[in-house]
Amino acid sequence: MFYTKVQFLQRQAASLLLYQSILKLEVGVKFLDLLQAIRYADSDGQKCLQAYSDYFYALSKINQNWEEFLIEQILIAENPLTKLAQQQELANLPSALVTAAQHDLEILQSLYECNSAILSEWVQFVTHSPVSLVVWYRQPQEVGVKATLIKSIQELANWADAVPDLTAYYRKFGTGLLAEYRAFRWQSGHLLGITYPDKVNLNTLVGYDWQKDALLKNTEFLLSGEPALNVLLYGSRGSGKSSLVKGLLHEFSQQNLCIIEVAKSELQNLPQIIEQLRGAPQKFIIFVDDLSFEEDDDAFKALKVVLEGGLTAKPANVVIYATSNRRHLIREFFADRPSPQDNNEVHAWDTMQEKLSFSDRFGLTLTFEAADQTTYLKIVQHLAAQANINITSADLDYQALQWATRHNGRSGRTAKQFVDFLRSNLALYGKY
Repeated sequence: MFYTKVQFLQRQAASLLLYQSILKLEVGVKFLDLLQAIRYADSDGQKCLQAYSDYFYALSKINQNWEEFLIEQILIAENPLTKLAQQQELANLPSALVTAAQHDLEILQSLYECNSAILSEWVQFVTHSPVSLVVWYRQPQEVGVKATLIKSIQELANWADAVPDLTAYYRKFGTGLLAEYRAFRWQSGHLLGITYPDKVNLNTLVGYDWQKDALLKNTEFLLSGEPALNVLLYGSRGSGKSSLVKGLLHEFSQQNLCIIEVAKSELQNLPQIIEQLRGAPQKFIIFVDDLSFEEDDDAFKALKVVLEGGLTAKPANVVIYATSNRRHLIREFFADRPSPQDNNEVHAWDTMQEKLSFSDRFGLTLTFEAADQTTYLKIVQHLAAQANINITSADLDYQALQWATRHNGRSGRTAKQFVDFLRSNLALYGKY
């Protein structure tokens, strides 16, 4: 009778040593609740049917099969073994951790084999349901390295044999949230994954070629493990500074690059953020957009410590890329400038120079001047060609210049806004 099987699975789940966090996620909890409901089904079966409904709903929310969920959580689980495996080879890991991982993987294999089709049959039996229950299923869609590893685990007779491949995967791709996403934001003291990052293709960005080349080269230094510089991109608004940084995610998507967006108001958390990234196999760009400071700003002090270095060494896998419309990042007033009558500060010139030289603490500074007419029209023509807008070059230039005059002036941002409007107008009304 399957009641014995259910009881066995419950004991197995309770004996997990390292990977127990998997069953504390919503799907795992609903799976265990369903086993409990099946084992102690009431006379009318209502609680059991409700438990099956909750389990089905939890799977549909994440759009995964039970089997997919289980293996993918194994790949990103955070526990003592997976954290240590990011820094050490398998041969150097404590034998007790390796044995515990093998033990857990055998248990998870048993749970894996209890798929949704089997559970639906058990529920139908104990509830005396006259019709078959709907089984949650979708065709697996993973590709790449993850899909290859998942398939190899599925084909193993004993999942304990997957430990070498898993530890190699952890060493290369990390664990937890960092293994699950490539784009993040720091918010209210926590790192949050961005499911749908802005997909900027560097090929769509025209002009500022030497700035693009310099940023690409510095990012390649980071990815290769060579010393990379912190970068300040400053200049005219709408010139594509932020888009250039965002485009790095698409350009190096297969090379373990991650970008973390940190608002100026969160910069005081920089030391905490950097410590969280230390030792991870990924390379990280901390992206600060539209940077500027007021007098005695705590965020300024935090960023200064990180840029200049403190007693704690900065990890080699982290750099800061910041954009600003200001060359001098700290606001300065005429009243700040010392005069012979200034009795407030003895070394006032030193204070002012510290403000003015703060941007020099970035190792690489890239300047973005305002687009002239030639550059602006070149950007428009490039974007229009990518959007398959079929109008004469003369008409396109005329409309683009009219748009710039009436709106925000000549810039890459203005060019994109114009082309987007033109494309929508053509699609909807067939005219421009």
